[in-house]
Amino acid sequence: MYAQMVQSTGAGVKDRADMTPQERTFQDRIDAGEKIEPKDWMPDGYRKTLIRQIGQHAHSEIVGQLPEGNWITRAPTLERKAILLAKVQDEAGHGLYLYCAAEPLGVSRDELTRDLLSGKMKYSSIFNYPTLTWADMGAVGWLVDGAAIMNQVPLQRTSYGPYSRAMIRICKEESFHQRQGYDIMMKMAAGTSAQKRMAQDAVNRMWYPSLMMFGPSDKDSVHSAQSMAWKIKINTNDELRQKFVDQTVPQAEYLGLTIPDPDLKWNDEKGGYDYSEPDWAEFFDVIQGNGPCNAERLNARNAAWDNGAWVRDGLLAHARKRAAGKVAAE
Repeated sequence: MYAQMVQSTGAGVKDRADMTPQERTFQDRIDAGEKIEPKDWMPDGYRKTLIRQIGQHAHSEIVGQLPEGNWITRAPTLERKAILLAKVQDEAGHGLYLYCAAEPLGVSRDELTRDLLSGKMKYSSIFNYPTLTWADMGAVGWLVDGAAIMNQVPLQRTSYGPYSRAMIRICKEESFHQRQGYDIMMKMAAGTSAQKRMAQDAVNRMWYPSLMMFGPSDKDSVHSAQSMAWKIKINTNDELRQKFVDQTVPQAEYLGLTIPDPDLKWNDEKGGYDYSEPDWAEFFDVIQGNGPCNAERLNARNAAWDNGAWVRDGLLAHARKRAAGKVAAE
């Protein structure tokens, strides 16, 4: 997921008997499927968990532009350049939707950005891996956006109204991104032997980082239990990862590409594939800032923030000027 290992507050799901009357009313609304709006009363833990999750999700959309942006001028055709440019613009819009959903919770976009630039807030581990070839752009669209969609479609039903509505808009665009990535892989898999080897190499490198996007198993996590009780989170990490594997394996077979997992096999009893677990030691190492591109990604974001100061200052000056003009006219 674009938001991994988001911690809720507290030590597990609060027993109903220990809730205040306000908390019981709030939980009843959640259980009834009602949307919680920013003006509504909410527990402090609910608010903080949302800020962490939505903030991390927004940061992932913004940082996710970097590996794609690096390929705009190197894409093989003018059509591919235009498609990739449109995708990067989409990701910027997704980040904007999510920052706007978080702001009514009492945190500004600047605060969230400063937390990202300082390393206090995280973004998805997948964006700390390099995109070495054009085939990687196909693998990112097919596997990474495919994993993102698997996470994001259930979030259209999340309990916080602005987050739910943002996800409805985002999912419509993400589905295009996945199809565009799969189209790149189809063309390369059906191309020359060198192009097919390049496509297979991209799958080999991106498969396990894509599985890591869902985060480690949360069956024993008290944080996950509370998030699911509040319906901030709809499915467990393991459920989503299994759905992703079951969906993706037939797609790879159609392409004539091999999933790099010797233990991958169909299990009739569970009606899904058995597969190997990712290297979770690698995942935690990347999360802690030791991935192949962690430093590069944060340096690029800090440079963009610093270099864009004049744009932000100009926009603020223009807004103040317009506001002053309206006051004078009155």
